[in-house]
Amino acid sequence: MTDLTDARQPTFILVRPQMGENIGAAARAMWNFGLDRMRVVAPRDGWPNERAVALASGAGRLLDHAGLFDDVPAAIADTTYVFATTARPRGMTMPVVTPEHAMVQARAMLAAGGKVAVLFGPERAGLENADIARANAIISVPVNPDFPSLNLAQCVLLCAYEFRRAGDTTPPEVMELAGTDFATGAEIAALGDHIEARLEEAGFFFPPLKAEGMRRSLRQIWGRLPLTRADVQTLHGMFRQMVRWAEGKRRDG
Repeated sequence: MTDLTDARQPTFILVRPQMGENIGAAARAMWNFGLDRMRVVAPRDGWPNERAVALASGAGRLLDHAGLFDDVPAAIADTTYVFATTARPRGMTMPVVTPEHAMVQARAMLAAGGKVAVLFGPERAGLENADIARANAIISVPVNPDFPSLNLAQCVLLCAYEFRRAGDTTPPEVMELAGTDFATGAEIAALGDHIEARLEEAGFFFPPLKAEGMRRSLRQIWGRLPLTRADVQTLHGMFRQMVRWAEGKRRDG
């Protein structure tokens, strides 16, 4: 897994955000995925903002170091590539990419020494066309076309997650072994022998003509199961108890 923070990361720019709560939630979403470079352009309710601090929870450090700018040109002046997020078509001639593709591109540009920024618009109407015209590409989230509007913090979280995922090496699936190990082939074979012996005593392998095929099918079942040593011991215990119960019934009968 990658380190929580990455020295080469995009700058997330919140353009004219209207609610301090959303700024704080955006900061928290960024820090969830190891991003800490935030800039704020002309926040409606001023800066610093107490409501933003309250919603940021443990991510208040992002707000402490967030850059404050009067307009978008000033906020992106030192960047080399800018993505603009928008939920609706703008009729502009520029690349339109998914968050996943954008953040893969961002990592490549950052690795080459570039400075990447992502613009996020105000909650009510999003970025203005004049803001988007200053970008190099548009990020469009494939959402429900009948309800495309995303909350500011949600959009920030999507992009932060995709940036994190683009450089993450966490395997897609791991098996948690709670105090045990996978059973060896010999242990599974011994379990199969035990079960077959009990089934033989119970008359399961009938008619004799089909017995070999039935045994082979059972072996295939054990082979497909990812049994742990604890599983094997449990199954051994189950069959021993079933035999004891059957013997007790016969004695009592």
